Amino acid sequence: MSHSFYNVWIHAVFATNDRQELITPDLEEYLYPFLFAEFKELGCKLKIVNGLSDHIHCLFMLDAQKSYAAVMKQIKGSSSYYINHQNLINEKFSWQKGYAVFSVSNAEVDKIYDYIKNQKFKHESLEEEGLKL
Repeated sequence: MSHSFYNVWIHAVFATNDRQELITPDLEEYLYPFLFAEFKELGCKLKIVNGLSDHIHCLFMLDAQKSYAAVMKQIKGSSSYYINHQNLINEKFSWQKGYAVFSVSNAEVDKIYDYIKNQKFKHESLEEEGLKL
């Protein structure tokens, strides 16, 4: 076969260090566009990013030449550096060490997109019912 086909969607979730509630709407205005640019620079198409004050979800297509571990290391490292060196918050920002990644089939991309898009609403509904994630 002379041509290769590569189509790997990833749903990634990562949290602030100690789940500190540092991601305010003001920070999102800077962080989310930065993440879109960073994923693009890595050759990964970011379809959506959204989350809450202590964690975010990203849905992206993995570049064929990169591992998800390399992408996550770069995304988390560069975004922490950006937030701290642009003084976007009053305290030191860092992500917690781990993350979660899930492969997503083409048939499920729209479903996961909607799930990420509705993160704030989903969590508010759970908290109203007395549940906290």
